[in-house]
Amino acid sequence: MSNPDVGRAPSRVEDVHGIVVLRASGLGDFVLALPALEALRAAYPTARLVYLGLPWHTQLLRDRPGPWDEADVVPAWPGVTSRATAHPHTGDGQRKAFVQRHRAACYDLAVQLHGGGAYSTPLLDSLGARITVGGRDIGAPRLDRSLPFRHLQHETLRALEIVGLVGADPVDLLPSLSVLPSDHCEVADELADLRGARPLVALHPGAGDPRRRWPVDRFAAVADELAREGARVLVVGGREDSVLAMRLLAHARSQPSDLTGRLSLPGLVGLLSEVDLMIGNDSGPRHLAAAVGTPTVGIFWCGNVVNAAPLVRARHRVATSFQTTCPDCGAGQTRGRCSHDPSFVAEVPVNEVLDEARNLLIRDWEEASDHPFVVPDRPGDARREQPG
Repeated sequence: MSNPDVGRAPSRVEDVHGIVVLRASGLGDFVLALPALEALRAAYPTARLVYLGLPWHTQLLRDRPGPWDEADVVPAWPGVTSRATAHPHTGDGQRKAFVQRHRAACYDLAVQLHGGGAYSTPLLDSLGARITVGGRDIGAPRLDRSLPFRHLQHETLRALEIVGLVGADPVDLLPSLSVLPSDHCEVADELADLRGARPLVALHPGAGDPRRRWPVDRFAAVADELAREGARVLVVGGREDSVLAMRLLAHARSQPSDLTGRLSLPGLVGLLSEVDLMIGNDSGPRHLAAAVGTPTVGIFWCGNVVNAAPLVRARHRVATSFQTTCPDCGAGQTRGRCSHDPSFVAEVPVNEVLDEARNLLIRDWEEASDHPFVVPDRPGDARREQPG
């Protein structure tokens, strides 16, 4: 039996004046979808593109150049926004007004980039677009054009493949986000005492999933060693990362500067664009740092390398954990998860992260003497083959 969802020609839709894109999830998810948004803009340069996301999307995207024309907040919606899960009937009036507002826009194209579609496709269908496109998991409602949703696919490539169904060819594989002068203004006071300090290294110990968090004592060890070698270290994150930051600072001897919870999201954009290196878990701030052009070292679990790791290694390095069983109960995690939340990346060595950080700070090892960051000799270090 043939599958009508597979093998459709990636033809461009004619007479597209309005496009709506749904991806109401985390910061990292948004960053990973940026190349798909750019592809849509290039394919349909005169269409009005509306991005449907969360409240922080509007804060970040307002007045920021990009492939979007407008960002709107999805109200509490069961299965789509987490704030709707506990009370699915809360906000019925808001949902009705949201649907009416967007139906009035008469979209020609609606793009579902929010998971496999079990809950997000009904939301998209309610907006009344002429053509719907997206990922479709087993049992999810049909769209006009869709691809099978399979978990083990890189999020950037998945989104590009989806928009390719409407003839939007890739423009770039690497996410990029514009930095505004106002982003820098917010961090001017925070960095006033650090302007002459180089290199500046930002650490982010948080991650939405606790299993993706490298232990804070490891981050502290990295902070202490880089500080000993001449770097100035900052700890960054949102208010939700405050406890982790306090624990990191308690372990660190070098007294990193703590900016956790002190910046808005645009302010974090400004800060990350000014540091020389960002070290973090598989988290939104690490993805954001890469999108504004800052080199990164990311600590990843092997399964998340497939979905979300940077696609290049010249400026972005990945320290990978291959822990596939729960450290608490020993249950395998490749096809599901147990109820425990220990770190699955604790086995990543401190020295691996330090070596990658040093390499990126020097940038070009053949001209290391021209860089202000000089790595001192360490007793017992074997000379490693330099990457080509």
